[in-house]
Amino acid sequence: MKLSTKGRYGVRAMFDLALNSGQGPIPLNNVAERQNISGHYLEQLIALLKKAGLVKSVRGAQGGYFLARDPEEITIGDIIRVLEGPIAPVDCVNEEEMEICENAEYCVTRKVWTKVRDSVTDVLDSITLADLVKDQAKLNEKSYMFYI
Repeated sequence: MKLSTKGRYGVRAMFDLALNSGQGPIPLNNVAERQNISGHYLEQLIALLKKAGLVKSVRGAQGGYFLARDPEEITIGDIIRVLEGPIAPVDCVNEEEMEICENAEYCVTRKVWTKVRDSVTDVLDSITLADLVKDQAKLNEKSYMFYI
């Protein structure tokens, strides 16, 4: 399973909003600049995230975007599902629209794909935006350590 730029950039944008949470609406061009993402592409991603209820916006000169829920309540899995679709390595184990295969009753490999799906889902759903913010803080602490 390989994520597209949609998923990767979407997670980075949501992380940026979480990192700057509590500072009011954040202009999209600021997020695009900090995360090195095309502003036009980011607008498309944010529109999908907004439609899914993960992001809200405020219009006007002081407008911008902010998370619709607390960073502790938004998982990486939530973001990936919105931008990439269901988390399944093959269609026959897709949780949303399972494609019934004529070999499903005796397919040994289906069990493998189910385990892959469940493992990836468990990881993505166990990490929140708040976790990423904490990890960033730890990285920042390490970068300020001086040794004599």
